Amino acid sequence: MDYMKLAAEATIKGMDKKVGGPFGATIVRGDEIIAVVSNTMMRDTDPSAHAEMVAIREACKKLGTMDLSDCVIYATCEPCPMCLSAIIWSGVKEVHYCNTRDDAHDHGFSDMHLRNYLTGEDKSVLNMVKVEQRDDCDNLFEHFHKLNQK
Repeated sequence: MDYMKLAAEATIKGMDKKVGGPFGATIVRGDEIIAVVSNTMMRDTDPSAHAEMVAIREACKKLGTMDLSDCVIYATCEPCPMCLSAIIWSGVKEVHYCNTRDDAHDHGFSDMHLRNYLTGEDKSVLNMVKVEQRDDCDNLFEHFHKLNQK
C-alpha cells in the first residue's frame, strides 16, 4: 500500500473542498491504516489543525489511547515544530515525508520563524514571562497526583 499516495490524495480532496492547504498525513499501525487526513485549518479556523495534528487526534480517538508508539506517520511535508512536538508526545518513532521545510518556505508556508525561535536564533517572536511562584499554580501537580493515586 502506498501510504504517501493516500496522504497526497486526502490533501487534494481537502484543498478542493477548501478544508485546508497543501498538507496531508497518513498514520499506519503495522498493515492497518488508522487515519488518512488533510489539514483542516481553513475549515476549523484553527492554526493547530495541521495534517499531522489532525491525524494524531483521529488515531488516538480511534485507538482509545494517547500512545501511538507502534504507529508510523507518512506526511506530505516535513513536520513543523508544533507537529514534531505532538509526534514525539504521542510516542511515534518514525515519520516519512516528501516536501521539505524549504519547499514549504518557497511556497509561502514558512515555519522558519518557529524553528529560529526554538534554536534561540530569534527571541523576538515571543516574549515569555516567568511568573513567580504562586500557591494557586504550585498545588496543581500535587492535586493531579493525589487524584490519580486512588
